[in-house]
Amino acid sequence: MDAGSHSISSEKSRAAAAPRPPLQEAVSRPYMPSLGSGCRNPSAKCYGDRFIPDRSAMDMDMAHYLLTEPKKDKENAAASPSKELYRRLLAEKLLNNRTRILAFRNKPPEPENISFADAASSNLQAKPAKQRRHIPQSAERTLDAPELVDDYYLNLLDWGSNNVLSIALGDTLYLWDASSGSTSELVTIDEDSGPITSVSWAPDGRHIAVGLNSSDVQLWDTSSNRLLRTLRGVHEARVGSLAWNNSILTTGGMDGKIVNNDVRIRDHVVQTYEGHSQEVCGLKWSGSGQQLASGGNDNLLHIWDVSMASSMPSAGRNQWLHRLEDHMAAVKALAWCPFQSNLLATGGGGSDRCIKFWNTHTGACLNSVDTGSQVCALLWNKNERELLSSHGFTQNQLTLWKYPSMVKMAELTGHTSRVLFMAQSPDGCTVASAAADETLRFWNVFGAPETPKPAAKASHTGMFNSFNHIR
Repeated sequence: MDAGSHSISSEKSRAAAAPRPPLQEAVSRPYMPSLGSGCRNPSAKCYGDRFIPDRSAMDMDMAHYLLTEPKKDKENAAASPSKELYRRLLAEKLLNNRTRILAFRNKPPEPENISFADAASSNLQAKPAKQRRHIPQSAERTLDAPELVDDYYLNLLDWGSNNVLSIALGDTLYLWDASSGSTSELVTIDEDSGPITSVSWAPDGRHIAVGLNSSDVQLWDTSSNRLLRTLRGVHEARVGSLAWNNSILTTGGMDGKIVNNDVRIRDHVVQTYEGHSQEVCGLKWSGSGQQLASGGNDNLLHIWDVSMASSMPSAGRNQWLHRLEDHMAAVKALAWCPFQSNLLATGGGGSDRCIKFWNTHTGACLNSVDTGSQVCALLWNKNERELLSSHGFTQNQLTLWKYPSMVKMAELTGHTSRVLFMAQSPDGCTVASAAADETLRFWNVFGAPETPKPAAKASHTGMFNSFNHIR
């Protein structure tokens, strides 16, 4: 059990303070440019401040002769001046005036002035090293998020493919359009059903699932602000985690059950996974849609495979592919690697504090890193081999790690309470973090991709077209 959680009832009582308008600009923080100097061009050749003699150009016999002859010159000059004159003339003819002991065979190299075109066409020039990008240490934008429920086990923030961010504040779900900066209220739930306990955008970026404290799940069309369907009787307690796999909405409840719901049909329950004895607080489908990772308050991590699932919901419990018991606290933070399909990163709660990496084909734990504090959320960089984690006590920071070395690249501070939720923009560059300090912050932590790729919009026609007659 993770000691950092708060009950829903206690969260309702702390909303008694003076109300603040949600998702409004908080105190602005000035951008601080990097004080570091620019990198030198690594492709330019550098030369030292001195020259080294070329020993292959030296005649050692001649050097010996020239070093010893001065002594003989004095002796010969004293004995016979004419003999000394004859010796000097002979030396000039035979030795060709070779009088230097140290010699340079080649002239010192001239500094090269090569044009960019010449350098690009030359195979001899090394490829310039990639410059390390600047990571801003402060948030680009800070918005107020009053009445954000301080509960480790919930999932109240998501960023859709249409660049609209959703955040649940108490009983109300707000939508913030990142393109225009406008805020709208989608729905306020009745007190008997609320507060909202989870939100998740469908792949089309238009429809959104909303999990409730009452155990119901609502499906909304955000383009028309219309409730399409309510899924009832799926769980016996609040629904704190949601995950989409095309038209399948997977729900995780406080009752420990995981249910696959096909939203296109009337009898929506198609599979049930039972492996957790306590609340399911983390759910993530792999990029291929073949494997589902689930984390619970029972400190367990399960990997479920589609090929092992029974197509009959009444067939009973579906068997997990892997049951992993290495974490020592609740497992909420889950993140599938975008560049290696069978690599999963998981984070443990306050009594564990570890980020672990798993091979989901074999179930092997590849690495474990003690972060020193509660791990609340994990996100992979889509453009680089990096992992971002958000934490609780004591620093309440976001930490950027280089993978696989797990060297810390940056620590982003600013939140004054644990950073419970993170979401990533569709282009993968910006990260939104929501914390128990009731602020929503935006960080340009992942930078811009090297080559912008137009997002391929998948067709989801027919996913919701039958809601009108099955509600």
